[in-house]
Amino acid sequence: MLTIHAADLVVPVAGEPVVRGAVAVDGATVVALGPYDDVAAARPAARVRRWPGVLTPGLRNDRGGFLLEHTYFPEDPGEFDVLGPDPLTGDALAALRMTEARWGNSARRCTQKLLAHGVVAVTGPLRIPAVRQAVRRAGLTVEGGAGAVEEALTAYPGAGLDPLAGGAPPASVVAHPLTVGSRADLAVFDVPDEAALRARGTGTCVATVLGGRLVHRRR
Repeated sequence: MLTIHAADLVVPVAGEPVVRGAVAVDGATVVALGPYDDVAAARPAARVRRWPGVLTPGLRNDRGGFLLEHTYFPEDPGEFDVLGPDPLTGDALAALRMTEARWGNSARRCTQKLLAHGVVAVTGPLRIPAVRQAVRRAGLTVEGGAGAVEEALTAYPGAGLDPLAGGAPPASVVAHPLTVGSRADLAVFDVPDEAALRARGTGTCVATVLGGRLVHRRR
């Protein structure tokens, strides 16, 4: 279905930001990008989704491999009473009896949280089969080779869901720029501009589109 995603500001990275911009998506592909009036006038039959704030390309989380394979996300609410709500790493993770099934369940919860931060790609490699399967089913792209996770953690220490945490500029963590013909991976944040996005972080995400599919929408 042909869909137009309109926002107060579209930041394609590959070009200049567009005030009151729009991105037209046909299936999994971006077919137009520009001022909303121009994009919509050329496609009167398209479905229109209007979003508040800033629309950017989908993001890449360079800590993704660590979050998926070196962090355990407790189940809500089943494990909260015993383990607490916070992700477990280090000694707390080592104390758990981690099975393939448990890794897979944690990874599924992690991928949903990543999508809720506008993330469409993670830095790997991923070595646990159940984790790879969960990521594949979610549709996230895995980038990077051997040592990529360690390099990412050295550049931006810590493991968090927000790709901008630790000082990474927004343009450095996009999965790929938005251009006509690119895969339709988009993220929308309820902030007025890029400076506010960097200051407030990707927890402001209101929508994530992965390969043309709306996979996260903040209620």
